[in-house]
Amino acid sequence: MKKFLYPITDWVSTKRGMWITIIGWLVLMIGLSAGPKLGDYKITNFQSLPDEAESIIAENKLEELFPNDLGTPGILVFHNETGNIELDEVKQVLNAIMAEDIKGIETIIDVSAMPEQALAAFTSEDKTTMIVPMNLEAGLGNADYSEINDAASEIGNEAAKDLALDFYITGPAGIAGDTTKLFESADLQLLFATIAIILVLLIVIYRSPLLAFIPLLATVIVYQVVNQSVALMGLGGLEINNSTTSIMSILLFAAVIDYSLFVFSRYREELNHYENKYEAMKDAMRATGEPVFFAGGTVLATMLILFFADFRDYQNFAPIFGLAMFIIMLASITLVPALFTLFGRKAFWPKVPEYGEQKEVKHGIWGAVAKFVVNKPGLSGGLVAIFMLITALNVFNLDFEFNSVKNFPEKLPSRVGYEIVEEKFNKGDLAQTTIILQGVEALTEEEIQAFSNELTSNEEIDSVTLVDLTDDQTAAKINVSLTMNPYSSEAIDFIEKLRKDTDNAVKNLEIEADVYFSGITAKLADERDINNGDIIKIVILETLLILVLLFALTRSIKMPIYMMATILISYVSALGLGLFLIDVLFGYDAISTRVPVYAFIFLVALGIDYNIILVSRFLEERKNKTVKDALEVAIRNTGGVISSAGLILAATFAALTTMPIADLFIFGFMVAIGILIDTFLVRGMLLPSLILFFEKDK
Repeated sequence: MKKFLYPITDWVSTKRGMWITIIGWLVLMIGLSAGPKLGDYKITNFQSLPDEAESIIAENKLEELFPNDLGTPGILVFHNETGNIELDEVKQVLNAIMAEDIKGIETIIDVSAMPEQALAAFTSEDKTTMIVPMNLEAGLGNADYSEINDAASEIGNEAAKDLALDFYITGPAGIAGDTTKLFESADLQLLFATIAIILVLLIVIYRSPLLAFIPLLATVIVYQVVNQSVALMGLGGLEINNSTTSIMSILLFAAVIDYSLFVFSRYREELNHYENKYEAMKDAMRATGEPVFFAGGTVLATMLILFFADFRDYQNFAPIFGLAMFIIMLASITLVPALFTLFGRKAFWPKVPEYGEQKEVKHGIWGAVAKFVVNKPGLSGGLVAIFMLITALNVFNLDFEFNSVKNFPEKLPSRVGYEIVEEKFNKGDLAQTTIILQGVEALTEEEIQAFSNELTSNEEIDSVTLVDLTDDQTAAKINVSLTMNPYSSEAIDFIEKLRKDTDNAVKNLEIEADVYFSGITAKLADERDINNGDIIKIVILETLLILVLLFALTRSIKMPIYMMATILISYVSALGLGLFLIDVLFGYDAISTRVPVYAFIFLVALGIDYNIILVSRFLEERKNKTVKDALEVAIRNTGGVISSAGLILAATFAALTTMPIADLFIFGFMVAIGILIDTFLVRGMLLPSLILFFEKDK
């Protein structure tokens, strides 16, 4: 690798190479900025499941057999907190909305034409709430949903301001529209929060304004290049998930700042040895270029493992994060050293390193920690192991939340409307399951009725409604409402069981037909099943890949096993501790199925870097020192830079806690905890204790 890197870093460290590199990156950034915008290709209704999932097959079958039912449904919610809902007031609001003839709204149920008996189905038992279904036109995008919701909400709330009711839009259309706006504002909020956190920490830790400004300048340039490059991928047909780009921005800031820190730490040291700033950077990059590039390559390789996942959310990470890491790796050996070379010694003001100046290295607390660990490895390692074991046991309390609406702020209009409907009406009506019965020949009324009766015999089913038949009567569309919340684990378990039982039921009824289950609950059942398989697949493949890379780096059999084992243990510990803290501190008693996978990917990929730095220094010192002495030097000399990098990295991921989306909030919080555990407990105490226990002096 040195033969490849040295010519690049040596040239970048020259005056000519420095200017060409900086100008080249700026031209690239400006040129790409004239192209397509990333926001134009982000989608919120991303299809997470693979095409071969049962619920997706059912959805495609529904589209094929009943093409006129493809519009997106929405629910208009009218609620009076203090008394009964008045039909005349509901009509007043509806008339105002319909009078505007908002483009994109296909139908709104006309309650004024309904008999009293039919109206009862749309009114809650306590008479405080009425729901009115609407349907949007087929083929609309998320931006369209947002515009339609905004227009209808503005008109409806204006008409309702002097009435005794509150008006909300919920259902799939309302939720999709609010989600689009939420991510648009949240991404900007995340960007500013991340910059502010990094800026403050860099200044506090290094007490130099330019040392904070230069890495951020590099990050901003790389951020724009990556964003625009991903937009080109979107132009080429890649679907881009909103949450993927939010997490990508955090990875980008974390990686560029982290690698910048290692570069300028060594550069500062070399400025004491060289009067010429270009020569100082040349030597600094010869020492740090390979480990930084290798660290980036490790993260890149682990991201590409996601191509093997079946869940499309994870697959979507692979090309986007892979491209981001490739650009970050190039920037770490070109743009970052060029910018620090440009500023030279001024970058470290007010503590400017002088040529020929030799200062005693101050190790601070890490000198004492190193002595404690090597003198009492059983005590130090044992205490950490006990802590990690206790926290890891909490993973047995892991519960999953399948309701995506619960991810969003409590005051989001679509969530408020959703929770009113959830409280006032049968929970099963929130998201009905659609069952398609497709016969080999035309279905008779008796066969359809017999099948419906078979469904109704399940106590978990509240109602069964025949919605439509194909013209040739070979297929029937049946809507089923459950007695329980369709997003609950109980509902998912029931639908999985019903899918298996229905095949036998059809045979017993002697109906020659196939049965397909579509709808939210069926999709969640598939999601849970596929996600469980992906967790096992990703953990095994990523563990094996990193072990191979560590074998290549350390030229050792045992050392990679220690390193990987401690990282895996720290991940489970971080997950268990995170589950406890988010429940106690923030009231989250369940998490998304995606969070454990996202946390694993980032904690293993990023956490292994700090172990690499410690072990690399240990192996270097081990050539002429005992195991104990080599470890003490390694812990002491890497402690300061790694703890600074770990704090900044953890704080960067903690910026996700500013996001109003629960999945990202919890993910950011857990990864921040995991990085701190890796930085201070694993690298500083547990891994050295294992090395002392198993490695013997020769």
